[in-house]
Amino acid sequence: MTELRLDFHMHSTVSDGTDSPERLLELVRKTGLEMFSVTDHDTLAGTGIMRSLIKDGDPYYVNGIEFSCRDEEGKYHILGYGYDPDGESVNGVVELAHSYRAKKAKLRVDFVVNELGMDLPNDVIEGFLKLPNPGKPHLANILVEYGYAESKDKAIKEILGKFKYPSQYIRPEQAIDGILRSGGIPVLAHPIFGSGDQLILGSEMEERLTRLLGYGLQGVEGFYSEFTDEQRGFVLGLAEKHSLYVTAGSDYHGRNKTVRLGCNGLDKVTSVPKGLNEFVERVSGR
Repeated sequence: MTELRLDFHMHSTVSDGTDSPERLLELVRKTGLEMFSVTDHDTLAGTGIMRSLIKDGDPYYVNGIEFSCRDEEGKYHILGYGYDPDGESVNGVVELAHSYRAKKAKLRVDFVVNELGMDLPNDVIEGFLKLPNPGKPHLANILVEYGYAESKDKAIKEILGKFKYPSQYIRPEQAIDGILRSGGIPVLAHPIFGSGDQLILGSEMEERLTRLLGYGLQGVEGFYSEFTDEQRGFVLGLAEKHSLYVTAGSDYHGRNKTVRLGCNGLDKVTSVPKGLNEFVERVSGR
């Protein structure tokens, strides 16, 4: 079994995780990770805070982000690593993604307040809308706090699930281009998982990957907490076939998921794939 301890996919309270960046760093230290990345959705704030917290002797930190994307063929999550956080291109994509999220967040609030008649204080609403990444989990927690739902999950399913809106997403080529032009590495997160319970394999996965490679995609998340041994082998085979970087991530969200930090399947293989070694060398400069 490989003893490499890496986790390049985790979320903090800046997006939809339940651990603050400070708490996340404490857990990273306790877990014994050698390298890690915070990949909050559609924002650079999480990685910025984490960089300010890192001290000498801490695990090696890699700038990260996860963009939620969609085009005519479906949904994609594009991870970005090692980019310049001041890069104009990646910041431009973040601003566009945030504008879409902010618009939807405002409409969600209007729905629960004006259509469902739920009374929420103005300062609470303003605080929600000013979040770097306002989303369903944040609003659901507010509904629980003010007695409109028994739990966050029920709030999402029974209340916010009634809200219908043609969501806007950045396109995968926009995310990939923004990451590349800011010196980063664009990676397809959990490649075989599409929308909801959708599983993408075989020729469909090949076609999807080929399209993304045409945009400049450079890697795939080959080690992921929810992959079976067979699924992991399939994705690693794609990486080898197309000479792609390989990353490893748990997709840790704190209490919002049952996934443990650092759990990504790396402990189940006896040798480290070439693509993962090359990724580590690239982002660490080793």
